[in-house]
This record gives sequence, structure tokens and C-alpha cells, in this order.
Amino acid sequence: MKKTQLFKANNIVAGYDNKIVINGIDLEIPSNKISVIIGANACGKSTLLKALARLIKPVSGEIVLDGKKISTIPSKQLARTLGLLPQSPVVPEGIAVADLVGRGRFPYQTFFKGWRKKDYEAIGEALEIMGITDLANRSVDELSGGQRQRVWIAMALAQQTDILLLDEPTTFLDISYQVEILDLLTDLNQKRGTTIVMVLHDINLSARYADYIFALHNGNLISEGTPSEVIKEELIEQVFGLNCTVIKDPVSDSPFIVPKGRHHVNMLNISC
Repeated sequence: MKKTQLFKANNIVAGYDNKIVINGIDLEIPSNKISVIIGANACGKSTLLKALARLIKPVSGEIVLDGKKISTIPSKQLARTLGLLPQSPVVPEGIAVADLVGRGRFPYQTFFKGWRKKDYEAIGEALEIMGITDLANRSVDELSGGQRQRVWIAMALAQQTDILLLDEPTTFLDISYQVEILDLLTDLNQKRGTTIVMVLHDINLSARYADYIFALHNGNLISEGTPSEVIKEELIEQVFGLNCTVIKDPVSDSPFIVPKGRHHVNMLNISC
């Protein structure tokens, strides 16, 4: 089990090219849990994740990890605690699966020491967890979208961090691959205690897999809590502009949204 980490944002304001995207967000990431950030397009989800990962510098406010501002933590030291899978990672041309996964060991390399036994063990374990050991010598270019996503997550796992941030890890994948990836991440959380923070578009999958949800709207955090506390008809209307009914997921008992739309008539009224 990974150790508990205190990871929080204090009044974060951030954006790009003098345009503010997130406005004074305060939040604390639950340790050893799966958290999901939801919200409409361009509401600030990815910007918040990038700020948490120190990919962008906040205009004001601070990100704190175990009592230290992450801006003061040396890069390699931070990378041993905090791993990130960005939204659209670029695959180096012709690279083999094992070599790409091995890049996750960079934070542990030094000028005087080469690869050590623990590096190879970490790579092998990451390949095994993601079920891609048999692909180790294949070129990443040859893989399907679902297989590639497994490879990227394996690279993040090879870092052996306590906290893992993922920006839309299921985007562009078929539903079967989406469920498979989220199941594997849940296994990782439950077996290792890894704190996972994800940006997801699918509200129903978010509600099923998350222990905790942060809902953003126009750069503001407007709700947080368990899926049952956050996924309400009023919130979905406010955040997504969607008129829906919230029912219980028959598989997981989590909230499940059913969009109403404008062109569907209640079948109970048809015979009247």
C-alpha cells in the first residue's frame, strides 16, 4: 500500500496567454482513492490537471504536496511521487513497447549509474499489470489504440509514483477498451493504493469508477463529493446544459444519467 499523500490546491488561478481559465480553485485530493474531474468542454479540467502536475505555472495560488509547494520540489524528486499521462502523448517513431515503458524510469537514473535490477523489475511489473508483456518487443506504431493506451499507462506505472494523473485516458477508445482501462486502473488503486486523478468525459463511467468527483463549470469548482452527492439532475443541467433523469446503475448502484432530449415521447403516454 502506498503511503498517504496530502495533495491540494490553494486558491489556484491559471490559464494561457493572459486568459484566465480556472478561477481561484481550492481542493484536496483524497489519498489512496480514485478521483474524477468532470465538466463541459473548455471548463478548465485539463488546465487544472496541468497545474496539479506542474506543467503550467499558476497565475496565483499554490499546489502543495505533503506540506511543500510543488514549485520548490526538484523535478526528479517530484517525478518519483507524481506521474502524469497527458491527453495526446506523442509516440517516438519506431520505438519498442519495452523501451517506451522504460522511459518511466528516468526519474531514477543518474549520470553515474546505469540501469539497475530494480529498473528492469519495475518495467516488467508494469508490462505485466497492463497485460502487455507479450508486446514488449513490438513497435508501438503497430499497436491498436487500446494497446497503445495500455503502453502509456505502463510507462506511468514504471515510475512507481504514489499519485497518478491521467487526462482523458479513455478518449477515442471503443467502450470495451474504456471499461478495460478503467478496470485496470481500479486494480492498480486497490492493490497498490495509488492515488489516481482522472479527467473523464463519460459521466456514467465517472460515477461508476470514482470514489470522489470534482465538478467544474466555467473555471470554477461548483461541487465535490461522492458520485451520489455530486451526480444530480440539477448539477448536470447546470454543468452540461443537459436535461436528464438520474437513476441507479443496475450493475454498480452508482448514479446513472439518462438524457431526455427533445424528440422522445414517454411510452406510457403513447396509448392515451
